[in-house]
Amino acid sequence: MTTSAFTDGGEIPQKYTQAVQSPVSPKLEWTNVPDGTVTFVLNMLDPDTALQRKTDTVVHWVAFNIPGTAHELPENVPPNAQLPDGTVQIKNQGGVVGFRGPGAPAIGPNHHYTWELYALDTKLDLGPDATRADVLKAIDGHILGKAVLMGRFKRP
Repeated sequence: MTTSAFTDGGEIPQKYTQAVQSPVSPKLEWTNVPDGTVTFVLNMLDPDTALQRKTDTVVHWVAFNIPGTAHELPENVPPNAQLPDGTVQIKNQGGVVGFRGPGAPAIGPNHHYTWELYALDTKLDLGPDATRADVLKAIDGHILGKAVLMGRFKRP
């Protein structure tokens, strides 16, 4: 999985972060899709905040039932629970559906933000009221492959 917005492991531009009034999601692209892929799940998280808060529930973006024929998510995915192609987005840590940009504080080290893309052999029977825990439980036993992209950010 790649993005034209930043290099893997690099700094995430402010345009995609909570440092601006209305951050947008970066364009994400992927190749080498496993045979038999029916859908994808995207899980974006901040493991640094999760460790600090001693939780695993820091949700920046979860989307599932992305069609298996897709090879990208465009920049600025609209914050709708159901997208025209069947993709479902759930509420993020801020209680809003869709993407929530990185928001690490200006003090302290950069936070690492991880986008995980899972190729699945099934469509998930979940709705937009699902939690990330629900999604991760539902994909168990259905993962054909996984790609990861990481970026770093802290507020200026």
